Amino acid sequence: MDTAWIQVFVLTLSECLAPAGKTICQEQEMQLQFTTEADCELAKEQLVSLMDRAEDVIVNREKTHCAASARQQTVFATQEEVRQQSDTAWTAPASDEDIPLDFAQQAHQVRLENLPACEEVDGTTPCKIGDIIIEGASERQTEVWRKE
Repeated sequence: MDTAWIQVFVLTLSECLAPAGKTICQEQEMQLQFTTEADCELAKEQLVSLMDRAEDVIVNREKTHCAASARQQTVFATQEEVRQQSDTAWTAPASDEDIPLDFAQQAHQVRLENLPACEEVDGTTPCKIGDIIIEGASERQTEVWRKE
């Protein structure tokens, strides 16, 4: 077991919170750490959107940002070393390969495997370009439902 400096992304969310019935708010900052910049930016967008809908919170967008940083972290050589050092039950996080595809993703993959590339068939549809399925024009009309 060693220690190392690892890169993290720190989301600083600056907000002013007004208690119910008050006209003065109290400014506060919250910091969250993420392993990737994409996760940090996504969380920032979601939190700002959520705070914008609240009646008693004002987000200071100038002070709300994701910034690269580093922190000292314990580093283990193997998963077995983690299990030995941990007082509680430990499991490795799932990788992208371990997560099963849902029904729609499976159907898309099966259909994608059975379609020719559009370059091979001069654009005759249906065909594929990379992972995208190109469908031809349809004579069917689609009914659109909307909730009123």
